[in-house]
Order: sequence, then C-alpha cells, then structure tokens
Amino acid sequence: MSGIKRELNLTYSLAIIIGTVIGSGVFIQLPIVQQATGSPGLAIIAWLIGGLIWLPQLFILAEMGTAYPQQGFGYLYLQKAGSPGLAFVYVWTVFWTSDTPSITILAVAAVAALDVFFPVLSDSYLTKIIATLIIIALTWVHVTSVKQGGRLQFILTVVKLSPLLLLCLLGFFLFDSSNLFMTSTMASDKSIFVLITAGVAATVWSYAGFPNILYMAGEIKNPGKTLPRALLGSLLVVTVTYVLVATATGIFVPHQELVEISGGFANPFKYLPLLAGIAAGFLALAAFTSMVGATNACIMVQPRIEYAIAQDGLFFPIFGKLHPKYGTPANSIIIQSGMAIIMMFIGGIEALMGYFTLSYILQNLVVYGAIFWLRKREDYQPTYQSPAWQVMAGLAVIFQILLLFGTFAAFPLDGILAALVLILTGLPVYYYFRHKQSPTLESLKG
Repeated sequence: MSGIKRELNLTYSLAIIIGTVIGSGVFIQLPIVQQATGSPGLAIIAWLIGGLIWLPQLFILAEMGTAYPQQGFGYLYLQKAGSPGLAFVYVWTVFWTSDTPSITILAVAAVAALDVFFPVLSDSYLTKIIATLIIIALTWVHVTSVKQGGRLQFILTVVKLSPLLLLCLLGFFLFDSSNLFMTSTMASDKSIFVLITAGVAATVWSYAGFPNILYMAGEIKNPGKTLPRALLGSLLVVTVTYVLVATATGIFVPHQELVEISGGFANPFKYLPLLAGIAAGFLALAAFTSMVGATNACIMVQPRIEYAIAQDGLFFPIFGKLHPKYGTPANSIIIQSGMAIIMMFIGGIEALMGYFTLSYILQNLVVYGAIFWLRKREDYQPTYQSPAWQVMAGLAVIFQILLLFGTFAAFPLDGILAALVLILTGLPVYYYFRHKQSPTLESLKG
C-alpha cells in the first residue's frame, strides 16, 4: 500500500475505537433494548452481556490483526483464508448495509439531539440538510490529513465521555431500585432467555465499531502491541459505561415512558426535577458532540476497506487511488460519504437499525470463522495469540448465530429483508469482477 504511513499511536487508536462505538447508539438503543427485554432490570443484564460477548471476539480480532497488520480487515482475512468471492461479497455488504448507513444514522441522530432547542429538528428535511453539512465538513478533514483526523477524534471522545460519567454519578447518588423491576405486560408471555437474547441483539448497534480500527491497521504505529491494547482496553471502558448509563436511565425514567420513545432519542436528564431546566439542553449538546465524534470516526476508518480491495483490482478502480498531495484514500472517503448522504433520504432510523444489525452480525460470523483457515497458512504469524483460540473462535461464531435469532425478534422485518436483498446483489457484481480480473483472482487464491 504505497503512500500509506503509520501515524496513529495507542492514544489515537483508543480514541478512534471508543469514539466509533459510543455515539448515538446508547441514546437511541436505550428505549429499544428496554422494549425488547420488557423491564429495566433485564435491560441492564442485556447491556452487560452485550459487552461480555465481545471479549472472545476481540481476542480473535487482536490475533488476526497482528498477523496481518495491513489495510482491509475482513476482506484481507477472507482473501487470505482462500475465499476471494466471499471476501468481495463481504466488502459489498459492508459498503451498502453497515458502514455507509452507520454514517447516515449517526449524522441524523446528532442533529436530532438538538430538538431540545429547536423542535423542528426532531425529524424534518432541515435535520437532514444540517446532517449533510456535518458529513461534508468531516469528510474534508479526513481527505486532507490522517493525523489531524486522529487529533479531532481524541478531543471529541474526551468531550463525549464527560456527560455520560455525570449521568452515572447521579445514578449512584440518587439510586432507587423501585423503577428497575417494572415490567411490560407485552413481555409476560416470553421466556427470560428470549427477552434477554432480543435485548442483547438490540445492543449490537451500540457496541458495533470495535473492529473498525483494523480497517486502518496499516496506519497504526507498532501494531503488534497497540492493536491488542486498544481493542481490549476500549471494551472495558465501553461496557462499564453502557451498564452504568442503562442503570441510571432505569432509575430516572419510568419504564413505559422510555419504551414509548422507541425509535427516537432518549434524554434521561429530562427526568431529574432539580436539573431538568438546564440538564436537558446540556445533554443535548453533549450528545450532539458525541455523535459527531462517532460520525467522524466512521468517516475516518471505514473507507479504508474499499481502498484495500480496489488496490487489488477487485473493486471499482476509483476507490483505490490516494490523494497526490495528502496521501489519503480521498476518493473512497468522498464516495462513501456521498452515498451516506443519499441514504439519509431513504427510510427511518428504526428500519435502518434492523438493516444494519443483520448485516453486521453476518459480517462478524464469516470473519471469525476465517481464523480456522488462516491458522493453516505459513505466513500467519501473529505477535498476539488468543487464549484458547479454538474456544474463543467457537464462542464468537455461536454468539453471532444467537444474535441472528434476536435480530428477527427485535427489529422490523422490512429493514432485515432489505439487507438480505442488498447482500445477494453482490454475487453478480463479484462474477463481473472475476471475469474482468481473473488473472488477479487466481494469483490471490495462492
């Protein structure tokens, strides 16, 4: 990958991961998770399990990332595992059904958070226009400088964590367990296993983003040490934060009122009598900053995978060009942001969540499965090795299968079916590139 430089240290890597993961997800998903589980108490358990199931996944990702510290992530691993066709469909799926809509969802949710000041921004064309301008501004930053984008991400991550920590502290001092055990009558006919599984599936969006740092593994300093530390350290921070935020929200917000917000933006500070007058606006500004930070991280890391596959001649060539002055994959960044803007005017947030979730789970499933083939390669020499890798890989795969079940229970069917259709459209496109680039494909199989 000529022109790519390693400019991101551990601090920037942690900021990118945490900034990607903690964004609109927690504020939008709090009502959805509680609706899926039927009670605040089970919702807290779902948030905890949602984080814990990432542990074996990150062990596997850290190992694969240090074995191949290059651009490309899942595309690279599947290609090395001997399946260029699956590698292509993976990138096609990522581009259309998870990475691009994640930028859309985050940018729209960031602007909608300001409806405390301007009610018209809750859901209007003005919301989408402002979100479009945010995407354009952040795109310009990442086209012009990798290091500057990393610095911006660090600042936004520090700012976004502050109000969440305040919410957690208030939950600790004002603890009252009475709200936590309220239940929904709609959930009474379902088993606890089904309720928690659906709840965990509903957290997928909020926890999504840990692997994104591997998209730009070729730009990380000392990846053998930095990647495992960044992945595992960020998981601890994110899981603890989400569990505490879910607990505080369960304490402050009546269950039924939170569930009725499903598909919208939850603001727990509105329910604090002494602080409601100023806290709602405060959290709205903080949430706006938080989600702009997550949008920033997505625009920064996600286009690297299309750049990697285009460099191998297996994707549209325009994605594989570096900017002659800035050395960034400018075309890939600009095109993905442009598609995110177009997608902004199609469908609602809840449908996009189901659309995203199914796609993301399927992507993870094939990536974790790749390690069984990668371990047989002579060039597979990771500097970090997962403890009990067979067990961790097996757990990672099993968790994705369980989450597939939960996805159908938690989200509207139309968004899920839309994701399936778009995934399948990748097959004829792959055969087109296979016919056009057959010599390259044959060499990659070796």
